[in-house]
Amino acid sequence: MSRIEPRVLKGFRDYLPEVMIPREAMLEAVARVFRSFGFHPLATPALEYSDILVGKYGDEGDQLLYRFEDNGKRDVSLRYDLTVPLARVMGQHGAQLPRPFRRYQIAPVWRAEKPAHGRFREFMQCDVDVVGEPSLVADFECMQVGVAVLRALGVTRFEMRVNDRRVLDGLMRRLGVADSRQQVEMLRVVDKLPKIGWDAMLAELRTKVELDEAGTQALHTFLHGSLDAVDDRVVDLDVAGPGLESLRTLLGWAAELGIAEHLSVDLSIARGLDYYTSTIYETFLTDLPSLGSVMSGGRYDRLLALFTGEELPAVGISLGVDRLLAGLGELGLLPASAGAPQVFIAVAGAAQVPYALRLAAQLRQAGLVVLQGLGADQKLGKQLKLAARVGARITLVVGDEERLNGTVGLKDMTAGSQVSVSAAEIVAQVRALIPG
Repeated sequence: MSRIEPRVLKGFRDYLPEVMIPREAMLEAVARVFRSFGFHPLATPALEYSDILVGKYGDEGDQLLYRFEDNGKRDVSLRYDLTVPLARVMGQHGAQLPRPFRRYQIAPVWRAEKPAHGRFREFMQCDVDVVGEPSLVADFECMQVGVAVLRALGVTRFEMRVNDRRVLDGLMRRLGVADSRQQVEMLRVVDKLPKIGWDAMLAELRTKVELDEAGTQALHTFLHGSLDAVDDRVVDLDVAGPGLESLRTLLGWAAELGIAEHLSVDLSIARGLDYYTSTIYETFLTDLPSLGSVMSGGRYDRLLALFTGEELPAVGISLGVDRLLAGLGELGLLPASAGAPQVFIAVAGAAQVPYALRLAAQLRQAGLVVLQGLGADQKLGKQLKLAARVGARITLVVGDEERLNGTVGLKDMTAGSQVSVSAAEIVAQVRALIPG
């Protein structure tokens, strides 16, 4: 049989232990935050019937679907996000679920887009959503979750930029962009502003939306203004209304909760997906502006009606795991020793293996992470080098003398010291060196 060249598709990647260990630790921390706000886990299939997904993300999103005919001749697609599958779940199982329904999901999604820094074609999303609650309090809670997640991961310098689709809708009406298709195009183009800059955005906008010079200037002034600056022009722009009031309320609550430093109004945030209806937000790491948004979301009050047949308000926030993981690595916020065993057991010979196995079981039952050297015929020096390489905090050495006396040699890998300890006291001795 000829040798197969090992390779992966562009935009996909293997996650080796050195990446998976901090990745899993990050996901566990995220899930703890989600649960602390009362959200419950949900899982949905990787594959959906294509008609479930098509038309929910706009023309550009539809083109990024991994869509194919399966062996049963069914038209299927890999899920593009976790929001539309949630909408399908509500249509299918909504009668069995409480209202409001608060769920979180951590799962991979697939998009056939061009790979870039921190962006892959297969990537993990972490979503929380509140379904069935129209109150702005639900919007703010999702934003609180986002802030709490980043703080739990040790990130202190970040900014959640908030906008409201109703403000942009009012602006488009004021600029004379009345055609619904042109409105969708304008939102998608405006959403690219942080990535491509004003000149490129304007050039693309001119090919898709008809704007005169006055409209272009009004758009520039509006998108680059703060909330207060826009207030000075709301009479002229005729975009005052519930959108601006909601933004002001959210900022007030943020001040009350002590998280105002992380929130700002950015009227250029558009979120290119079609289904958003009011509050929208994107989150950026201050020290890594080129990384792009690591967390985003908003309110989508009309999407679920496609599956439920009723107006069902919903709001959520989604964390881009791989992009954030890359950012945490660049910021030095991933623990270097994450995943290292707490205890390594080195065995001097085959006769000591049963004794060492009992010690390992005793320590694991006490909740410790134990790695046992499997090569009983290896020299102790080689096993000790392996213990140091894997980052073990403590190495237990088992030889003939230790087995016969019911003891074990306890080596503190940090201090370099070694003492003899009774097997009956080993858990307490290890615990004393490894608190918690």
